[in-house]
Amino acid sequence: MVPRMQHNELFLNRELSWLEFNARVLEEAQDKRRPLLERLKFLAIFSSNLDEFFMIRVAGLKQRDPNEVSSSESGDQSTTAQVLAAISARAHELVNEQHRVLRQEVLPGLEAEGIKLVRAADVEGEAAAALERYFARQIQPVLTPMAIDPAHPFPHIQNQQLYLAAMLKSKGRNPLRAPRTCLGIVPVPALLPRFVRVPPEGGMDHFVTLEDLIGLHLETLFGGFEAKEWTVFRLTRDQDFELAEQDSEDLVKQIQSELAKRRRGQEVRLEVGRGAWDRLKESLFKWFDLEPADIYELDEPLNLSAFWSWVALPGYTSLREAPPTPQISERIRAHKGDLFSLIRAGDLLLHHPYESFDTVVEFIEQAAADPNVLALKQTLYRAGRNSPIVAALARAAERDKQVTVLIELKARFDEEANIEWARTLERAGAHVVYGLPGLKTHCKVSTIVRRDSDRLRRYVHLSSGNYNPATARIYTDIGLMTCDEVLGEDAAALFDMMTGYVQPLRWNKMRVAPNGLREWVIEMIDREREHCLAGRPARIVAKLNALVDSGVIRALYRASRAGVPIDLIVRGICCLRPGLPGHSETIRVRSIVGRYLEHSRIFCFENGGGREVFVSSADWMPRNFDRRVEIVFPIEDERLKTRIVDEILAAALLDNVNVRLLARDGTHERPQGGFNCHEVLEQIAGGSRASFSLPPRETQPQRMPAAAPSAPAAP
Repeated sequence: MVPRMQHNELFLNRELSWLEFNARVLEEAQDKRRPLLERLKFLAIFSSNLDEFFMIRVAGLKQRDPNEVSSSESGDQSTTAQVLAAISARAHELVNEQHRVLRQEVLPGLEAEGIKLVRAADVEGEAAAALERYFARQIQPVLTPMAIDPAHPFPHIQNQQLYLAAMLKSKGRNPLRAPRTCLGIVPVPALLPRFVRVPPEGGMDHFVTLEDLIGLHLETLFGGFEAKEWTVFRLTRDQDFELAEQDSEDLVKQIQSELAKRRRGQEVRLEVGRGAWDRLKESLFKWFDLEPADIYELDEPLNLSAFWSWVALPGYTSLREAPPTPQISERIRAHKGDLFSLIRAGDLLLHHPYESFDTVVEFIEQAAADPNVLALKQTLYRAGRNSPIVAALARAAERDKQVTVLIELKARFDEEANIEWARTLERAGAHVVYGLPGLKTHCKVSTIVRRDSDRLRRYVHLSSGNYNPATARIYTDIGLMTCDEVLGEDAAALFDMMTGYVQPLRWNKMRVAPNGLREWVIEMIDREREHCLAGRPARIVAKLNALVDSGVIRALYRASRAGVPIDLIVRGICCLRPGLPGHSETIRVRSIVGRYLEHSRIFCFENGGGREVFVSSADWMPRNFDRRVEIVFPIEDERLKTRIVDEILAAALLDNVNVRLLARDGTHERPQGGFNCHEVLEQIAGGSRASFSLPPRETQPQRMPAAAPSAPAAP
């Protein structure tokens, strides 16, 4: 008999699960085994992650009815009000711990190494005089002090920008008839360096924050006023938007219009320096439409993501991990860099960042220069700055090759950059399209049509990750280069669908969202269940960024009840509860957070002994299944399949350094050990042989007969 459970007993909340992921990022900053600048890096990542969470997820919740279910997509039935309250409590706890780690551990440790954050008021002598000159010449001309009174309304506060707020008191006679007391506001210019170097003394790297240096000069800025009380604050606004694409004649103009509206998004969170006087806080807070739970009083400095500039300081090699050296495989070297002949000889698997992304860049650059290449087709989601791939595509278009580029303008926070890339490519003569209305193009595909000596041939690159050389050095992703005819046909059909609304008669080897990808995933999970019930080998190993979709989770519960061993490697959100009696006893969930950001999506199904392996651009989330163009593609070469299973997935399942194990209550436990999958995979890419393989798991006893219904009342 399957135990009946309420929805909230079966599913973890999406937003709270994400917060626990960011808590795991914070754990990396807490880890005293890490070099100090690496710990500082994780503090910065935690801040930027949390900023986006508030700008998008929390902002979205605040738009909903407090009494309605916050997210029916994941199966969790918590109300919006309940989730917002839980987010506030957990987020306050986490940011307080973040600032404690910075103040009590990381900054004192860095000071001992010669990197110090000092107060501007404590700088003396010639160093103080140098700071005075710097302020007068480089900072003050950019500043705009604003007094708030009936004649001077409270200014519009920009999203995520720092501001100084001060209580101003007139020093006496004032011919301008200024009020005796008022609130003063000074925007901290975002284009100026956040940390100002104090002139070196004894080779030390000492810095003051820009806002602290401005605060020291408030009475200079507000001549005729005393400014004894001041603090720093930072407002977070709603930065999401929805497009009515079907009604838009010009998607670029509509997106530009929506980007302008972001500046006036709803207020979501206010951060303010801890210790501000009550009188000052009262004068400040009355201007914002926020609840007390939305206000975060924190030790300064605010916005710790600014510490990325410290992470990049020259020198201090002992305070950071040695930079990785992405490898070029011997097989590529053996073909002397001729990627087309290499791909004709057999499929090529690339595992970034352990293997160099330069191979992908070279693939596009060779195509741009090759007179035998007739056409290039490319998707771009996040290309990064100074993209060599965009430059190569532009060169190809200028050489009269047929270049088609599908640029996703709606890639969040990359919209403006992608508009610029689109204009660059159009000027070069490329045909640029923006995808299908209402859908984000998230798949990663490049197709090159080449006239070989025997015939025209399609060369295809498929990937789980973006065409971005910068992120390819820190994100783990899988790429496949192939000239398989059937996959080439699927890739061609995919581009036809996106550029001309052409509905393919069938998909041969690929599976494509939004056309049945959820159904395919559930079908594959149910197939493992049937194998297990029939006594055949069955197992599921899936590596994902997020698991949210309630339909897929229910299918995994059905498979587990049948006894299928299921290993899920989920970096971020996981709404499935493992280890529930009668529901998920055979499911294990682990999250890997470490040096590299786990980004690849890999699905392995035992299939009764005929193991199948797939790579995808899609997580198991409703947005990926329903609102994006995504692909799943098979790995069929047995050598490559073995490499993925017995190296990449095996290393993830054996890791006991970077891994956290998910418990049924949503908490994570961190085991102790010495197997670091990131280090091991670096060694393998460098030429070491793997001495491990996928750890076995026994199929569990069947918990229901084969004739039992496949969808019982309680999943």
